[in-house]
Amino acid sequence: MSATAFTTRPELLGTFGMVATTHWLASAAGMAVLEAGGNAYDAAVAAGFVLHVVEPHLNGVGGDMPAICHDAKTGRTFVVCGQGTAPAAATPQAYAAQGVDAIPGTGLLAATVPGSFGAWLLMLERYGTLGLRDVLGYAIGYARDGYPLVRQAADTIAAVAPVFAEHWQASAQIYTPGGQAPAPRSRFANPMLADTLTRLVAEGEAVGSTREAQIEGARRAFYSGFVAEEIDAFAATEQWDSDGTHRGLLTGADLDGWRAGEEDPVVADFAGIQVAKTQAWGQGPVLLQQLRILEQFDLASMGPGSADLVHTVVESAKLAFADREAFYGDPDHVDVPIDELISPGYAAERARLVGPTADTALRPGSPAGRSARLPQAVLAAMADGGAWPDGLATPPAPGQGEPTVARGDTCHLDVVDRWGNVVSATPSGGWLQSSPTIPGLGFALGTRAQMFWLEPGLASSLAPGTRPRTTLSPSLLLRDGRPYLSFGTPGGDQQDQWTVPFLINHLVFGMDLQAAIDAPTWHSTHGPSSFAPRAAEPLGVRAETRLGADVLAELRRRGHDVSDAGPWSLGRISAAGIRADGMLMAAANPRGMQGYAVGR
Repeated sequence: MSATAFTTRPELLGTFGMVATTHWLASAAGMAVLEAGGNAYDAAVAAGFVLHVVEPHLNGVGGDMPAICHDAKTGRTFVVCGQGTAPAAATPQAYAAQGVDAIPGTGLLAATVPGSFGAWLLMLERYGTLGLRDVLGYAIGYARDGYPLVRQAADTIAAVAPVFAEHWQASAQIYTPGGQAPAPRSRFANPMLADTLTRLVAEGEAVGSTREAQIEGARRAFYSGFVAEEIDAFAATEQWDSDGTHRGLLTGADLDGWRAGEEDPVVADFAGIQVAKTQAWGQGPVLLQQLRILEQFDLASMGPGSADLVHTVVESAKLAFADREAFYGDPDHVDVPIDELISPGYAAERARLVGPTADTALRPGSPAGRSARLPQAVLAAMADGGAWPDGLATPPAPGQGEPTVARGDTCHLDVVDRWGNVVSATPSGGWLQSSPTIPGLGFALGTRAQMFWLEPGLASSLAPGTRPRTTLSPSLLLRDGRPYLSFGTPGGDQQDQWTVPFLINHLVFGMDLQAAIDAPTWHSTHGPSSFAPRAAEPLGVRAETRLGADVLAELRRRGHDVSDAGPWSLGRISAAGIRADGMLMAAANPRGMQGYAVGR
C-alpha cells in the first residue's frame, strides 16, 4: 500500500496503548483506564460496560460476550466464554406446550443465561489490576448523567415505540418517557441501569477488602443475589413476543448454576500467520475454514477488489457456511469434527468445488466421513428464501398486523497495552428492541436461544444447559506464537465474512490496518440467517458501490444476484495490535461515523 494512498483516517501508531471500539465514548473510556495505569483487561472491561450503556440497541448487560485474549505474563492465548446456556427447563416439549414450534427472535422465550457480566468480571478478577468501581465508573456516569444518543439507537427506539407503548411498559418508561422517542444526538440517560450497576459495586465492596473478593461479591450479587431474583420473577410473567404472549423458561437457579469460563481457541494458519478463534459453539471456525480454502488459490494475482477475488471469496464462504449449518454446535454436548473441518486436506477438497460461476446449492461436505444433515427449516429457506427476501427480520409497515421487532446487532472492541496484553471482545445481545426491560434493573435479557433448532438430532438442537451456536466472533492473530493483531466486527452472519477481505487486504496485499478497513467490501447472503425467521437469499451478494460498476456487472454475469449496498455501508471492523518492531497500532471503521481508535 502506497504511503500516499488516501484513507479516511491514519493507522494509529504508538508505544503506550491502543483502544479501538465501535463507539468513541467506549474507546475514550478504555484509553482513560490505560492512562490511569490499568492494563488491557481493565481497559476492555471499562470500554465494554460503556458499550452496554451507549449502544443499548446493539448490546446490553443482559447479553453475551466472547473474548479472545493474550496474556503477556504467561504467554497464553485463551478464550473467555461469556455465552450463557439454555435454561434447565428449555426443551422442545416445553416450547410445544406453549404452542411454539420455532423459538422466536424476541421476548422471554428466547432468553439464555446472561453471560456478559460474568465474562467481564472473570477477565477483571484474574487478569486485571483495578477494582470494579474504577472500571465501572465510566459506564455508571454515562447511564446516570447522560450521553449523546447515536442516530441508529434513536431510530430503533422510534421504530419500536408502539411495542413499548402497548406491551413493554418498563421499556417505555426508560426509552420513550412521556410517550416520545428521543431525538438523535439528544442527551439520554438510564438512571435505573445506573442504580443497578452502583448497587452491584456496593454489594461487592461489602463482601471483603481485597479486589478479588469484591469482584466475586459483585458477581454473586448478579447471579445469585438481587439481579437473579428480579430476573426469576420477571421471566415467570407473561410478556408479548413476536409469536404471541408467553412466559419465559429462565430461572434464578439457571443463573446461580452458571459461571463464565476459559478455554483454548481453535487455531489455523493463513499467509504465515496463526489465526485464533472460538470453538464451534460460535461461528468463529468458519473464518478458519474460509481462509484454508482460499489458500488453495493465488489470491495475490487476482488483485484487491477484483471480480475474480470477490467471486472466489464468496464461493468459498458459501462452502464454509454450509458446514457451519451442518456441523457446528456446543462441543461440550456434541462431537464437532473441528480438526478435520480446518485441515488443509479438507480445504483442498472443498476448494475444488469452487467453479467459474455462482453455485446455487448449500453444499456441506463430509469431514472425517461424516454425513451432513441440514435442518428442515434451512432446506425450506434455500428453496423459497424463507420469510423475507432480504434475510432480515423486517417489521411490517404500521397497520399491517401485530408489529414484529427488528433484531439487534453487535459491538466490538480491541485493546493492546504496553506490556503486550491483548483483548478482542464482541459484546452483543440484550437489545432494547428484542426483549422487554426488566423493571427495577434497567436492562433486557438476551434472545440468543433463537439460534437453537427445536428439530432434534442436529448439531445445534436445543438441549438444557447447552450453548447456542452463536454468531459472535472475536479474532486474534499470532506470529510465531506471539500476539500480532486483535480484530472483529459487528454484523451477525457477516462477521466472519467482512473480516476475510480485511485480512486479505492486510496480509496478502500489504495494506495498513486503516486502508484494509476502508477498502470496499462485500458479503454473501446465500445461506440462511442465524436469526429468526431464518430467511435466506440464494445466490445473494451485497457489495459496496466502490468496487466499481465493471466488477458488479462481472459478478452478475457469473450468476451472483448482486445488490449494490451503497458506497460506505458494509463492515464495522476495528483492530489493534503489535508490530514486529514492538510498535503498537490500531484502526477503526469510518462507516456509520461512530467507531474510533485512540492511542499513543
